[in-house]
Amino acid sequence: MEAYETVLIGFPIWWYTAPNIIKTFLEAWDFSSARIALFATSGGSGMGKAMSDLEPSAPQARWLDARRFSSDASARDLAAWVDTLA
Repeated sequence: MEAYETVLIGFPIWWYTAPNIIKTFLEAWDFSSARIALFATSGGSGMGKAMSDLEPSAPQARWLDARRFSSDASARDLAAWVDTLA
């Protein structure tokens, strides 16, 4: 992970937060020199408390704004969001 400046982490929203496996992933790596951008899919709910739940698992990272995409998001929607992270 040390080779990456920005890490995109995606997951489905489960009861207004990320699945526990995402915390496990974050805790397994050193993100001290990385920016983390969360994105999620959901049929209706927002990001909820996903970001605040995950930040303690990688406190040394620089956290970017999270983004929720609906199930009908297009590749263009995703690309447009990624472009904002530069």
